[in-house]
Parts: sequence; structure tokens; C-alpha cells
Amino acid sequence: MVLIDSSAGAAAEPCTGSAAAPERPTRILARLPLLFLVADTGGGHRSAARAVGEALEAAYPGRFDPVLCDPLAGRGSSRLLRWVTSLYGPVIRLAPWAWGVVYHACDSRWMMVLLQRTLLALADRPVAAAVAAHEPAAIVSFHPLTGGAAARARRRQARDVPVVTVITDLVTAHTAWRMGPANQTAVPSAAVLQRCRLDGAAADGCAETGLPVTSGFWSGPLPGGERAALRRSLGVHERHFLAVLTGGGEGSGGMAGRAAAILRSSDDIDVVVICGRNLRLQRRLARRARRAGGRLTVLGFVDNVSDWLRCADVVVAKAGPGTIAEAACCGAPLLLTSHLPGQEKGNARFVTASGAGRHAPRRRQMLRELGELRRNPAALEAMRAASAGLGRPAAAARVAELLASLAGMKTGSTDRTESQHE
Repeated sequence: MVLIDSSAGAAAEPCTGSAAAPERPTRILARLPLLFLVADTGGGHRSAARAVGEALEAAYPGRFDPVLCDPLAGRGSSRLLRWVTSLYGPVIRLAPWAWGVVYHACDSRWMMVLLQRTLLALADRPVAAAVAAHEPAAIVSFHPLTGGAAARARRRQARDVPVVTVITDLVTAHTAWRMGPANQTAVPSAAVLQRCRLDGAAADGCAETGLPVTSGFWSGPLPGGERAALRRSLGVHERHFLAVLTGGGEGSGGMAGRAAAILRSSDDIDVVVICGRNLRLQRRLARRARRAGGRLTVLGFVDNVSDWLRCADVVVAKAGPGTIAEAACCGAPLLLTSHLPGQEKGNARFVTASGAGRHAPRRRQMLRELGELRRNPAALEAMRAASAGLGRPAAAARVAELLASLAGMKTGSTDRTESQHE
């Protein structure tokens, strides 16, 4: 399966791309298109969509063609929506309090109704164009602000296209997630499931699947011996205490200052910083790495995050849902240093209550916790076991099964065939 991103690339039309048709035998199974709605406010929405695409191909090889569409900031989207979306990264890095104000101000049904009828209605055109171009067997929303456009696209169709919402906030789900009526909602945790039920969702309309993670995380934690071999392959010291710092797709959470503080605190703690899209942070830390004697490794947006999390002694991060889900699948202890107001506050409590991590919002607290864990291997191993207990590596497979079931219900069978003459 090729997961098509129809809104990427200079030559691509908005949400209408398709893979080149390969040479095929006279009679084949026709792939069912699925429209995946994402937006790059953070890395978690697109990552969850890719995870589900991988799971579909693993369970139903050659049967589905997921098409990624970003109706908020992709090609063909409204200029106003692109501008609003572009503010997300700078705001959460430089003024997270401002993000909290916007989050709470919009966290009500009447406000979301107003936004759906005004600003978010601008997402309707690219979604409608994608539905017309691909005739998907289902529309799947992986972002809280795309569910309304998905529901409106379904209402405009002569045929009944199922709509599925995949909630990617781990504990606290904004009202926006529940604004677009969906045939099915995949929720990541019992807390979100309870919230949906309190809002009146039907018992058979919500499924607790976990938060989808990509295939690199499906195999779970590594034994200690294999962790050492993985470190060698990544070029980091086998025996030094290793702290991996990550701030999600936007590279937020004050990682430059925290990395510098850790390096100053001890000579036998190595630091890896995964900067995501934050090129300014990456350049700043690269200059420091040249003076760190090999103890600081600086990375941008990488496709082997699972390797780095598996070999870490501790993951220092903001309380982003994707980071927590991925670290748990790797059995990595967590040291949570910050959270976005509103949507991520519950995540920190979720991790600390389970024993999978600790909350250290101040640098002095962070250094104290790191020192204690470095001196107490038993406590570190207990955190590692608790983290692994939170992992849901099969989440993407469960969402894939849900989508396959809906597509089968819609078409009567997923075994559609087509003839092609040579």
C-alpha cells in the first residue's frame, strides 16, 4: 500500500492526488479508497493517520488506498485557514498561555457551532473536492477541526459515506472532537470514552482502541541486552545514562535550556534532542553539540523515533499524547517537564498516577529527578515496567479493523473486483 498525501508537493492538486496505476492482471481486487483528514498542528494527527494506513496494509494487503488530505493548510485550502493554522507552532512554543486562552474559550458547544458556520466552513471545499475525486468508502477525521467538514461532505453525497472520528487527545478531549456526527468514534482511553458517553454518544458508536502509533512501535520494548546493541548502532555510548529530549512535532517545551542544564549537571549523562520541525532550535543546539565532546546528539524530524525511545534510560518531554503513547509502547520511563494548557494537563496526571513517569516542570526539579533515577536502577526499572503497561501497540490495528468493517457494511463486501483488458 502507498499512503498518498494528496496535499503535498508543488505539483499536487489539493486532496485529489492518486497513485500511478501499476501493471495489473486481467482480474484484480480493487482497492477501496479511504479519505484521511489531517492537519499539521503538531505531529500527532498525521502520525496517527499513517499508523492506521500501515495497519490496514498489514491486515488487508492491497485492499485499501488511504488518501491524506489537509483541508486546513494543504494546497487548495483557504488562505485564512492556512494563516490561522500557521500560528499554532509559534504560539505553543513562545506563548503557551495564549494557546490555553484560545483552547478554553472555544471549549463549548455554542462556540464550536459558531466556528463551524464561519471559519471552519472554509474547509468544506477541499474536503468536497477530495470526496468527489476519490469516492471514498469512508471519511476518517484525525483532527478536531476537520470532523465538521467530513460530516457536511457526507450530507451532500447521494450515497451514504461512513464518517469515522479518531480522537488523538489522550485524556482530555476538546468539544471540537464531538461536533461532527460520526458513524463511529475511536477513542484512546477510558477517560475520553467516559466523556463521550456523558455527551450522549451511543454505546455502540464509540470504541476504545488506544492511540494509533506507527509500525516502528508495534513490537514493544527491547530487553536490556538488545538495548545496548541498539545504542551501538545509533552511535551513542552503551553505558552512559541516556536522556532523550523531545517536544513533539513542533519541538516545544524549552528543550535548549533543559539540554544545557542536563549537560552541566553531570559528566556521565548523554543527551539526545529530537527537534521535530523546529529548525531554529536544531541550529542552536547543533552549535552547542560541537562543544559538548560527543555527549549531545541533535536530530531534526526523524523516522526512527522508536529506536531512540527504546534505547533511552529516560525520555524528557512535554506531555503530548503522541509522545506518551509512543514512549509507553517502547517501555520508556517519562519525565514530563511541561504541558499545553487544557488538552495536555490530564496527560501528566495520567502518566504519574500509573507510575510510568514523573512531573518536573522546573529545571531544578528535572535535574533532581534525573539524579535520583540515575542512582536508583530499581526505581527506573519499575517506571519502565509501568510505562510498558500503558502501551497500546495494537491500537492502529483496532482502528483498521473498525474501518474495514464499516467499508464492508457500506459496499456489502470488501471483495470488489474489476476487469482490465490488456
